[in-house]
Amino acid sequence: MVQPATVAPVETTPLYSLVIPVFNSDPIVGDTVDRVVEVFTQAGLRFELVLVNDGSSDDSWQVISSRARDTPHVLAINLLKNYGQHHANLAGFRATRGDWVITLDDDLQNPPEETLKLIDAAHSGGHDVVFGEFETKQAAGYRRLGSKMIGLINRRIFGQPPGLAVSNFRILRRDVVDRICNDNNAFPYITGQALLYSNEPGNVLVRHDARTVGSSNYSLLRIVRLVLTILFSYSLFPLRLAAGLGFAVAGLAILLGGGFFLRGILTDSRVPGWTSLVVLLAVFNGFLIALVSMLGEYLVRILNAVTVPRSYHVVERVSADGTGDPAGADGAR
Repeated sequence: MVQPATVAPVETTPLYSLVIPVFNSDPIVGDTVDRVVEVFTQAGLRFELVLVNDGSSDDSWQVISSRARDTPHVLAINLLKNYGQHHANLAGFRATRGDWVITLDDDLQNPPEETLKLIDAAHSGGHDVVFGEFETKQAAGYRRLGSKMIGLINRRIFGQPPGLAVSNFRILRRDVVDRICNDNNAFPYITGQALLYSNEPGNVLVRHDARTVGSSNYSLLRIVRLVLTILFSYSLFPLRLAAGLGFAVAGLAILLGGGFFLRGILTDSRVPGWTSLVVLLAVFNGFLIALVSMLGEYLVRILNAVTVPRSYHVVERVSADGTGDPAGADGAR
């Protein structure tokens, strides 16, 4: 008599994947891992924690790889060098299996217990992306100014809805994460892509604690570089602005040329006009150099997107169950 085949039970409880980019935070990242594991274990939620070492120069990799070997549901990924927070998040996204993916910082400024608010808001509000809106942001003045500038760019380029606050502390549904992972842009910007590939983004108020150890890795230079990356990688605004200025300068040059031509015909032309000629040449040539440089910037980014097969490289993956890839294995793209 043939026995009926046994069917494995279908797991209906959602799996939550937490992605934490790690950079030069060895004094505190171990506490961050412990807090996350404690919060999700006590809440009875299925979870996995993906830690991505973004080329740290301190002992961060030693700390997170040790935690990954000793702690279930923790995966540590070591990148070849420092690619930046958004590349690290993308590497983490591509390693996750969860129905929902949560991103947070490695320095406990995003308290792990606040992730439960993100989860509740996503389910109760029917959102596919929920950003944590900080009650009081603990950051330097230049960072708040940078956030406002990036907010303006997000609204213009990525269609950020009025009244929606965005941050790096967020939860994303699997389908949104998959769209981000399939994006071929060589310069990932996770916040903008989350806005671009979501249908129902939302907010929830969360706590933002002061950093207790060290200082922020986001310097003024990094913020400026991020702004330029967003502008040149996702928008034609700089090119159109330059084209508009080019037409304006060309019109001004035609008017000035016509004026000098009429002056030469109608008046005595014994005055050489050397100063005027030098000034005009300097202005127009300087503008042309700036325009060509901007076109070169776009060309470089196009070439990178076409010719670079991977925007990051994975050196090693470590986990407690031994499923991590051996050293030298690269992640997708």
